[in-house]
Amino acid sequence: MILGKTNLEVPRNGFGALPIQRISKQETVRLLHKALDNGMYYFDTARFYTDSEEKLGAAFHDRRDRVVISTKTGATDAAGFWKDLETSLRLLRTDHIELYQFHNPAFCPKPDDGTGLYEAMLEARRQGKVLHIGITNHRLAVAHEAIESGLYETLQFPFSYLASDKELQLVRDCEACNMGFIAMKALAGGLINHAATAYAYIAQFPNVEPIWGIQRESELDEFISFQHNPPVLDDEMRARIEYDRKELSGDFCRGCGYCQPCPAGIEIESCNRMYLFLRRAPYEVYLTEEFNEKMKKIEGCLHCGQCRKKCPYDLNTPELLQRNYADFKEHWARREEYLGRK
Repeated sequence: MILGKTNLEVPRNGFGALPIQRISKQETVRLLHKALDNGMYYFDTARFYTDSEEKLGAAFHDRRDRVVISTKTGATDAAGFWKDLETSLRLLRTDHIELYQFHNPAFCPKPDDGTGLYEAMLEARRQGKVLHIGITNHRLAVAHEAIESGLYETLQFPFSYLASDKELQLVRDCEACNMGFIAMKALAGGLINHAATAYAYIAQFPNVEPIWGIQRESELDEFISFQHNPPVLDDEMRARIEYDRKELSGDFCRGCGYCQPCPAGIEIESCNRMYLFLRRAPYEVYLTEEFNEKMKKIEGCLHCGQCRKKCPYDLNTPELLQRNYADFKEHWARREEYLGRK
């Protein structure tokens, strides 16, 4: 597909490079080479993703002409922008980035807004270090402003078959102005557990490019299979979508992590989805001593409100934490009772 007005041709399977932070460089390079050799050549990373850029650079420095790379800066001023860009170019071992994106800013960077961010982006493009300009976000208001501004060639936003009418409207608005739409969290942060259905749903939208977070070879193999035999939405998939929409409706944590860090050390994005994990994955994966210790940290919540202020979905995060903890304790008690009987 063509990514909006960038005219960048990308496969319908983008490789989301956030999860490769969790595996070794050697394993990452092998995984990335396999992805490229099997037709996945669009890779999305960020300065924020610790060593992800460095691993992409190790994998692709000698085959740079075969890949399309996008990365992101979370800078809030021009000095930070140039620092991030030069660091990304060095780690990626390249002299240019196909798509450079502002990473979830709380506002829509524009010329003369006082930050110098957009002016720096334009200068980077003039120098050839950046070829195309994009923005990522989790806030509907900022996303709409970016679309209406005409300043951006792409928008990256959470989108899956759990999307509301508001997210669907973003997709339509991007299509209307030939703006590429990059779908992050196409598996809803792990809550969608049937990749073929997720792929088939998004394939209905010709302007949407999904990026799949991949860290295991088994995950990669599944998405490679879609390259050659794309799943098509059928009645069974529609029924699955309907069921998941009912189960996951309302206030649920998307796992974006923007509430972090927690001053009490609570791993909010994991703990706040425990209720759903316990119902959508085998119990033994989450009913472990490790997760028990993580959930216990909720008892030390300072009720400072920082997480709630930072949540782009306006969730009552402390209240959700308490609800998830209460549910986990019930499951844990039943586990302990069962083990005691054994």
